[in-house]
Amino acid sequence: MTNKKLRSVFGLLMAIVIIATGCGQAKTEGNTGATAGTDKASIENLPAAIAEKKDIKLMVIRKIGGDDHTAQYLAGAKQEGESLGFKVDTFSANGDTAKFHDAIAQATDGGYDGVVISHGDDPATVEAVQKLTDKGIPVVAFDSVGELSAIPGVTLTSQDDEALAQFSLDQLVKEKGEEAKIVYLWVDGFPPMIRRNKVYQDTLAKYPGIKEVERFGVANNNTSVDTQNAVAAMLTKHPKGEIDAIFATWDAFAIGAARAIIEAGRTEIKIYGIDVSNADLQVMQEENSPWAATAAVDPKMIGAVNVRLLAKKIAGEETPATYNLEAALIDQAELSKSADPVNMVSLATIIPGWGTTGAFLEDWMKSLKTIYGK
Repeated sequence: MTNKKLRSVFGLLMAIVIIATGCGQAKTEGNTGATAGTDKASIENLPAAIAEKKDIKLMVIRKIGGDDHTAQYLAGAKQEGESLGFKVDTFSANGDTAKFHDAIAQATDGGYDGVVISHGDDPATVEAVQKLTDKGIPVVAFDSVGELSAIPGVTLTSQDDEALAQFSLDQLVKEKGEEAKIVYLWVDGFPPMIRRNKVYQDTLAKYPGIKEVERFGVANNNTSVDTQNAVAAMLTKHPKGEIDAIFATWDAFAIGAARAIIEAGRTEIKIYGIDVSNADLQVMQEENSPWAATAAVDPKMIGAVNVRLLAKKIAGEETPATYNLEAALIDQAELSKSADPVNMVSLATIIPGWGTTGAFLEDWMKSLKTIYGK
């Protein structure tokens, strides 16, 4: 066969391959779109506002970060949104106010159908959320300033901070007595911290024999390490017998304090905290761990509930102005009953209902989950 004929045959074969490949791609892409559209359209009682939108985009913006609670919260929001067929972008400002507000500004003009705000703690947050709603973008705000609930269409969510603080403090008093000498790890300025502090002050008034030895706290992207260093320095000033317990209003405080206490060999000091993560549970279950108890709401569930509320808003359904998520107490005695190490998933075997809730989970959402299901 001549070179000319070889070139002709080769060219013909390439043309066949290209045509076949192109047809195959077009067929696959066309079928995917049709199938997804058909399945979604077949859902009974699917709100028109959801059915009519080809793509729904959500943005979840959190001011604080650098901790496991934030990671789980964002993961829960993203997982829930994607299970409904939504696109979900997440952002943590790691405590940087400027970055937080810049992210909200970008979301305002970013073509999003809904936005979740977390830990907005200043007047500028109210102004930013007002701009979102003025553009017709619904907002759910978690652990943020109370003024947001006054903006029509905004739902302000929170953990039941009063219950969280009460559970933890009641356990402290139960185990350490009404004349306990305690260190208070807390930082002002955040709405949940303000609510927790109110319960703390009420507890001090109820038990005047309790003595506060010291109080301090810092919220940044390095909170646990900074807390560890601060507690380590504090322990050198207070020998055994001068501190009975630490009340830590955030698990980033508690995990730093636990490391410092363990390293100093001061495990007679017990920690009573708020919030929980896999890392927290691991520390609590270590032999001679000083972390005696923590009160918490599953952070992944918090993220999921916030997204469900946002989905209802996009659907045009009624939503409350405020919503509190139910808290639970986790203590070492309960954890020790398990033959295997307890993590955030298996915690449900110890605390009934942990990590699950039917709050705002509508039938049409369940149907979407069967299609996009995670």
